[in-house]
Amino acid sequence: MSYIEIFVLSLIQGLTEFLPVSSSGHLILVPKMLGWQDQGLDMDVAVHVGTLISVLIYFRQDVLDLLSHFFGYVFSGFAKAKLTPEARLGLIIIGATLPAVVIGFGLKKMGMEVVRSTHLIAGTSIFFGLLMWIADRRPQVLGLDKMNWNKGFAIGIAQAIALIPGTSRSGICMTAARSFGFDRVTSARFAFLLSIPAIVGAGVLSCVDAIKDGHPLIVSDFALGIVLSFLFGLAAIHFFIRFLTKHGLTVFAVYRVILGILLLMFA
Repeated sequence: MSYIEIFVLSLIQGLTEFLPVSSSGHLILVPKMLGWQDQGLDMDVAVHVGTLISVLIYFRQDVLDLLSHFFGYVFSGFAKAKLTPEARLGLIIIGATLPAVVIGFGLKKMGMEVVRSTHLIAGTSIFFGLLMWIADRRPQVLGLDKMNWNKGFAIGIAQAIALIPGTSRSGICMTAARSFGFDRVTSARFAFLLSIPAIVGAGVLSCVDAIKDGHPLIVSDFALGIVLSFLFGLAAIHFFIRFLTKHGLTVFAVYRVILGILLLMFA
């Protein structure tokens, strides 16, 4: 794999993992337009590791608070006094991750090819882009302190739906959060925190597949993919959080519709 291919694929993964656009749509469209071959499992693992590091670094204080309070609650024997807002949010994130785990294993058993049609990806990119635009028109009234079990689990179900390529994990999670009335920054923050176990799971599965297939690991390519996807992912999170303090999601909805149309044209 050339350095140009690694750069472009890392750019796509790093940006689209966190921006509410379809990563799978871009990973299909760009190689087709440029005539590239599939990037391979080792690069899938590398870019997932890179984006995982980026979200952990950016939200390091949130992650440390969640972990310390969660384990403090667990090691106290689940004492009610130790069920702090941070421990409660940690439990909500764990519960919200379960739908994606269950549905993900189901799709893996069936074979992901059943949902990798280019026409389907184009359709989901357009449909969920319009849905995001509609949800974003709701008033912004709720902060993260208003996240509860029901809302968290519903957003988790939305994340599971994002296993269908073209949906966008961050996009549909924000759509669900905005439909409940959470403000845009809170919606993005919860979506990114919820992404951590999801990215870990995707990376582990890709790694297992690579090992099973005896896929050769090119260390230099692997390392470069990690570094670049980390930098692009970190930049994407920083930009998006700042963007949401002043702007809505309309531009991303329009972009998704255009992407879907381009996919249909190149299918």
